[in-house]
Amino acid sequence: MLYALICTDKPGALEVRKANREDHLAFLAAMGDKLKAAGPFLDDDGGMTGSLVVIEATSRDEALAVSQEDPYARAGLFESVEIRPWNWALKNPEA
Repeated sequence: MLYALICTDKPGALEVRKANREDHLAFLAAMGDKLKAAGPFLDDDGGMTGSLVVIEATSRDEALAVSQEDPYARAGLFESVEIRPWNWALKNPEA
């Protein structure tokens, strides 16, 4: 099943994001085919305010564990992380 990890940054945490970006990207790359999509949320000025990460996981608990291992989460970047099952209904390259 696919899960969307909807992550919201803490206010004023851009430096935490920048300092941990390389490790975050390496973490995502290491997920291989389990990572389906990822990218930052932006404010109206183009500043990063959070992340959307879509992963394949066997359960919500597994998705939660993945979210907690993310270097951004370990660095305390996120104010909140919402985990929601997601059905990739349109333009799914694997369908």
